[in-house]
Amino acid sequence: MANKKPSIPKGTRDFLPAEMQKRSYIFDTIKEVFQRYGYLPIETPAMENLSSLLGKYGEEGDKLLFKILNSGDFFSKIKNKDEESLITNKITPLISEKGLRYDLTVPFARFVVQHRNDISFPFKRYQIQPVWRADRPQKGRYREFFQCDVDVIGSNSLLNEVELILIIDDVFTRLGIETIICINNRKILYGIAEVIGEPDKVIDITIAIDKIDKIGLEKVNEELFQKGLSAEAIEKLQPIINLKGILKEKFPKLMEILKDSEIGLQGIEETMMVLRHLKDLDLDNKWRLDLTLARGLNYYTGAIIEVKAENSSIGSICGGGRYDDLTGIFGLPDVSGVGISFGADRIYDVMTEKNLFPNKSISTSKLLFVNFGKDEEKYCLPLLAKIRKAEINAEIYPDHAKMKKQMTYANNKNIPFVVLVGADEMRTGKLTLKNMQTGEQDKLPIDKIIEKIISISN
Repeated sequence: MANKKPSIPKGTRDFLPAEMQKRSYIFDTIKEVFQRYGYLPIETPAMENLSSLLGKYGEEGDKLLFKILNSGDFFSKIKNKDEESLITNKITPLISEKGLRYDLTVPFARFVVQHRNDISFPFKRYQIQPVWRADRPQKGRYREFFQCDVDVIGSNSLLNEVELILIIDDVFTRLGIETIICINNRKILYGIAEVIGEPDKVIDITIAIDKIDKIGLEKVNEELFQKGLSAEAIEKLQPIINLKGILKEKFPKLMEILKDSEIGLQGIEETMMVLRHLKDLDLDNKWRLDLTLARGLNYYTGAIIEVKAENSSIGSICGGGRYDDLTGIFGLPDVSGVGISFGADRIYDVMTEKNLFPNKSISTSKLLFVNFGKDEEKYCLPLLAKIRKAEINAEIYPDHAKMKKQMTYANNKNIPFVVLVGADEMRTGKLTLKNMQTGEQDKLPIDKIIEKIISISN
């Protein structure tokens, strides 16, 4: 019987060198922008205590947490339990105490509380690491994916929201992706829940309307009805989430609708302040107020932001918002933060779909020394070291293989130049430099080869 071909779990991916080079281009671009705005890097473990994760993402989010079985004989803790405990969530804490992180924001809140004496507030951090969700794999949705987060915590200033939108604009302008930046405020959504008479259903309302782009308004209304909202409340909601017009028209209408909701009016005031700043700035990407934007995560309390690529079937590629007391869950109350997260994997898919990766992002060897034998190899190694000291990527073929095989290797790796060193080259000190695209050959000393490669690279 033939051996079964190895595979990886659904929703995860291997990345070939060419793909990794493109992904590195994304990460490097995002990191450079983060640093330009004064943010500092941190890292947190892949796993967190389940007590840190559960209850932070809502009921639906909790279902998507990957839980890690306790080491050792974890079954011994449950074999004496009654039957009811085996068919309910009571079993989870008996067999699992840790889980893979669902996002980077909750671990960041835990990090801030744990290291509060080692950091200065307001604390501006960025973090680029993988996260895991037990979601149904599909295009643009993976079980393991990278997030690139940038947050500032310990400041209530709305200038932070403005700066994050500038970061979004900067990143996507550099990557060449035309986007629409959608902006809303969770307080406006709380106000809407109040004026339609369903203040206790605000979480159900936000979770439902957050799906409006995916399932449509009719299905959203059906979900709201199933969640217990009255037909009258759902009817009152329709003109609000369908509010049309330019900003000058929207805000007066919205203020009239929410006039009896203090929190709703506060949300309008905060949003107007952010948008007034944006109008004074020359952003390259489009932005708009979107009252259907809800962001499903429970910890958001103020501004919420979501970014989509124009003319792309792939969903949100960046999003975030303000959270007023996420650190309070871990014992440090009243520390407000705001942040955004770039979905590197979806950004990669958009750039691939739109053919946006520049050729210069592919950093491979610029030179390959052909290997003719032991004497030639000994002669080439010091030259190779000199080339690398000049900050030129270069390599030597490791075996004394046929010329055709070595040239095929250079072609497959898109190496633009090959250096041939035989007896004549070792005697004269002039090496044969072959351009792999044109086929042209020159006899040059090593210093001239270095000058030529640097001039072409620049």
